[in-house]
Amino acid sequence: MSKTTTQLSDEIIDYGLQQYALELETDGLTIVPPDITGITEEVIDLCNTTLLTCFTQMTGCPISLERGPEAALIWPDNAKKASLLTPDEAPQPTQMLVQQLLQIGRCFRDLAVNPVVDALINHMTGEISYPGLPSMRNRRLSSTNSFIKWQGEHGYGKNLGLHCDQGMNPLPWGHTALTSNATWCLTDYTKEDGALAYVPGSHRSNAHPGPNSRERAVPAVCPKGSVIIWPGSTWHGAYPKKTPGLRLNAVVYYRHQSVLPQENLKVTMKNEAWSDCDNPRLMKELIGFKDKFPYEEQNSPVPKIAEAS
Repeated sequence: MSKTTTQLSDEIIDYGLQQYALELETDGLTIVPPDITGITEEVIDLCNTTLLTCFTQMTGCPISLERGPEAALIWPDNAKKASLLTPDEAPQPTQMLVQQLLQIGRCFRDLAVNPVVDALINHMTGEISYPGLPSMRNRRLSSTNSFIKWQGEHGYGKNLGLHCDQGMNPLPWGHTALTSNATWCLTDYTKEDGALAYVPGSHRSNAHPGPNSRERAVPAVCPKGSVIIWPGSTWHGAYPKKTPGLRLNAVVYYRHQSVLPQENLKVTMKNEAWSDCDNPRLMKELIGFKDKFPYEEQNSPVPKIAEAS
């Protein structure tokens, strides 16, 4: 298998992440276990409890990890349009997207500033530097979401919905990740449980998936508490969930600072408790509060007329 050599940062070496950085280079995806990230089972369980409570508040429907939604659900007319399939092909949804996790609970904010994940995201997104000035890290938050998925035939079709997250950016993409994804698995991930599907090595094509890509797809299998990380150029989708209960995750989606975010966090988090997390300095940087662009007011120096002496 061909390998791309990329300079490793001090953080990658200090945290012992060389294996995971190599997997990102060769396979376009890596799975980091909880004993490496330091995220405890208590934090994962709190994320689950918070999401189930949020689901019930939003829908009025009780829900449990073991059984899924405990009442019949009626979807709005535009629900099928949100699928990666055409409305005629899409079955009744058995998945709901909960958005803006940073505003829902501190447990999600702590996931977003995990130092191990940040080191790997930075490895893919890179830094920019100018002579005589300190380097600037390019990774920023784009959005935070959760896919609450239960048993059913709803999926992304025979091609598993394979796509590239950075697909809206014009080609050619190059080696630097324009977007990247850290999906925290709040339940076990198996193929039968509706795990993520991806095509190993597809990130090196720097192109969109072809019609036969599904034949090369494999499931990302891992235990609860793991985090799956990949660049926006990796072809991925998901399998339908065949088993009872829920498949839960918390998705922290990142962008290169030159890429438009999905959520305007500088606005939506301005008055929220963004500083209530394990690393407020890092959260402030990831949201981009100090970024020059996009500006909201005059941010370039303005001279004043000098007083006559």
